[in-house]
Amino acid sequence: MTADGTRAVRAGLPEPAAHEPALPGPVFAAHFHLPGEATGPYTYGRDTNPTWTRLEAAVGELESPDEAAHTVTFASGMAAISAVLFSQLRTGDAVVLPDDGYQLLPAVRTRLESYGIEVRTAPTADDAQLDVLDGARLLWIETPSNPGLDVCDIRRLADAAHARGALVAVDNTLATPLGQRPLDLGADFSVASGTKALTGHGDLLLGYASTRDAALADGVRLWRKTVGAIPGPMESWLAHRSLATLALRVRQQAEGALALATALTARPEVTGVRHPGLPSDPSHALAVRQMRPGRFGCVVSFVLPDRAYAERFLAALTLVDNATSFGGVRSTAERRARWGGDDVPEGFIRLSVGIEEPQDLIADVRRALDAARP
Repeated sequence: MTADGTRAVRAGLPEPAAHEPALPGPVFAAHFHLPGEATGPYTYGRDTNPTWTRLEAAVGELESPDEAAHTVTFASGMAAISAVLFSQLRTGDAVVLPDDGYQLLPAVRTRLESYGIEVRTAPTADDAQLDVLDGARLLWIETPSNPGLDVCDIRRLADAAHARGALVAVDNTLATPLGQRPLDLGADFSVASGTKALTGHGDLLLGYASTRDAALADGVRLWRKTVGAIPGPMESWLAHRSLATLALRVRQQAEGALALATALTARPEVTGVRHPGLPSDPSHALAVRQMRPGRFGCVVSFVLPDRAYAERFLAALTLVDNATSFGGVRSTAERRARWGGDDVPEGFIRLSVGIEEPQDLIADVRRALDAARP
């Protein structure tokens, strides 16, 4: 069996050809030569593109290495999320969302409700979404949740949803396909923002949805074509190029995140430290069963005493950028409450660990915590 790191390096590459690059460059084309009937793999730039094809094949191999999957890429993670939801839901349907998920989900809820779709919510922890599942058309899971880092049992929820006739989609952004494989755990869709850890360099926006069901993929693909939420060829090529280092980045980031989380638990001014890899974390036991060993993600969350304390801490950091998003090679942190939409304290910090050496990052965080004391 091919290991994840090897698969990530080789995924989606064409067969070797003499005098050709291993990964062909991006194809920039709005239209293609098309004599006769409008058939063939490439007809118009909003429908298909050879650069997307290679990237989609690569992501499919990572999300579902043992069974064929269909992947559709998008211009952003939110485009992928919207495509799955709006391609599958109709007026009168009910959908279950997490109430502690990504902070744009409330805006999505408002739009769904405006179309006559019932939206139910429940927390990620303790598989609470089971309690509001009856009669739903689709269950949306985010695990680990962002930014709270709670974990739910994908297999249990998927089995319960399917028994009730509901589809299941999992936001796999934080875990990445090297940390967790939702399709193997029974989900119908694995959806992610490729902006974050998948591509990992903080220089492009991208999203995707993977499924083993061709009909579901066709529906999502038609939605992409209809709304035009297509990825650019350059972004797609950069994303594919970045996949080669995914295993290296995920390993280094996960090791650094666990080391940092462990160090933070010893600080008296820090409370509520969360990381699924911490043995003391409420989600640890489930994460160990469900996620890949040692790949519990790059994000650590914790709470400082108040807003001013958190701002002083962030200003004192030198190896951590005060920026949003997560999963990049450079560590970032932010006071998450500044965006609104997340039910977190004013001093709540979401810190994304990059690929810096853990001992350097920990030293920088400790020094910034010392500097932040009033």
